Amino acid sequence: MHKIELPKDKFFEKVSAQGFALTFDDVRLKTGYSSVMPDDVSLESKFSRNIPLKIPIVSAAMDTVTEHKLAIEIAKLGGLGIIHKNLTPEEQSFEVSKVKFYLNGLINKPKFVHEDDTVESIINRIKDKKYKFRSFLVLNNDKKLVGLLTGNDFEFCDNYNLKASEIMTTELITAKVGTTLDEAYEIMKKEKKKMLPLVNNEGRLCGLYVFSDLKRIKSGTSPMYNVDKNGQLRVGAAVGVGDDAFARLEKLVSQGVDVVVIDTAHGDSKLVIETLKEIKKQYSSIDVVVGNISESESAKRLIDAGADGIKIGQGPGSICTTRIIAGIGSPQVTAVYNCSKIADKTGVPVCADGGIRYPGDVPIAIGAGAHSVMMGGVIAGTDESPGETIFFKGRQWKEYRGMGSLGAMEKNKGSRERYNQKETGKSELIPEGVEGLVPYKGKLSDVIFNFVGGLKRGMGYVGARSIDELREKADFHMITASGQKESHPHDLEVIKEAPNYAPPTKREE
Repeated sequence: MHKIELPKDKFFEKVSAQGFALTFDDVRLKTGYSSVMPDDVSLESKFSRNIPLKIPIVSAAMDTVTEHKLAIEIAKLGGLGIIHKNLTPEEQSFEVSKVKFYLNGLINKPKFVHEDDTVESIINRIKDKKYKFRSFLVLNNDKKLVGLLTGNDFEFCDNYNLKASEIMTTELITAKVGTTLDEAYEIMKKEKKKMLPLVNNEGRLCGLYVFSDLKRIKSGTSPMYNVDKNGQLRVGAAVGVGDDAFARLEKLVSQGVDVVVIDTAHGDSKLVIETLKEIKKQYSSIDVVVGNISESESAKRLIDAGADGIKIGQGPGSICTTRIIAGIGSPQVTAVYNCSKIADKTGVPVCADGGIRYPGDVPIAIGAGAHSVMMGGVIAGTDESPGETIFFKGRQWKEYRGMGSLGAMEKNKGSRERYNQKETGKSELIPEGVEGLVPYKGKLSDVIFNFVGGLKRGMGYVGARSIDELREKADFHMITASGQKESHPHDLEVIKEAPNYAPPTKREE
């Protein structure tokens, strides 16, 4: 929270007094004395009041960016993925479940079957639900644990009319409720069991440990994983307003979603605020991040209504045309600063959503006041993003489109709702985004590595050991077009591109 004037305050006061608003290309961070080595800094931050980050990077809730594959990978890298809402509530909750069940420390609500269920009905359930596993705990009519079905039981069953009780394994090793991850790991190693159910004093099922997941956690290969208290990867999901939000929330919460984002182009609106208040009333234990906004007064209204996090950015994305079509929006660096000044008084984290192109934009956004940045175009061309890789003009590409593009709005009402056009006929839609191609970029981990590296080095130049310290110490220069030109490589006929840099004239996004 701001208790004293920060170095950047005078800079932004002068800029504001002249009627200017600034974005990433307009500023550079000032350097200062530093005893901080880039590799020694801490990148831990928050997306919302109760959702931590090991790295301050969140993936955008876009249908060409974040589904379960990318959400899993970014959580393993320490960040957070937000599953988009151009899906049915059932499809979206299934995407969330894939993330939550990827790395299960403790499964609070394990999948089970009843002892009277037939083998055929269980197999049909596996197909209908698209389960990737074939092991189930078996309960009796009193909801007590009585057995276990594994893939082998199905494989060697010749009569699908048999009941689960007739083919299940009944010799089970169980543990008491409250067994820790470490204790479970030792029990499973000793007994050579891949599954360890937790039961209460009455023998009723209360949880489950899976050995393969515990082994991954214990092996030390995942110190950066962003996991919840049960050892499961964290994941968020976007919702709309009104009935849509609650239709999704019921299913998302049942799958263990960690945070929801009310995802609209204009977060400071009556229906958004009403939806926020009702969500906090019905689901008080879950964090709600609200966006998008670009003015300090908007931040105050949303925080007063109960927002646990604020998403800032109206029009800065590479595929967004909101500023051109609607004529609104503040350049991103000024928007982040103005909103964070209000949010810091209440301890509500803010996320800078949009406009990130280069690694150096991340320390600038955080220096201006953000606790995290949201990326779309930067990671849209990775292996983990949805869509196929295509060849065009001798190069590999992947599709990338704005959620306000004509294609996205024609395909799903979630996009239309985001831009307040839910009831608009398809022939009357007013797009606020475009569709295009971005260069194929390979593994998400390679892209994030370069952006994390840029952030660390920016922190080293400023002398900041942590994200909070960067937010406190940052100060800025405003640069001219000549200064911007000077910032890039220049006066070369040909350059060999570095893995973390492409000249502006060659960028296709």
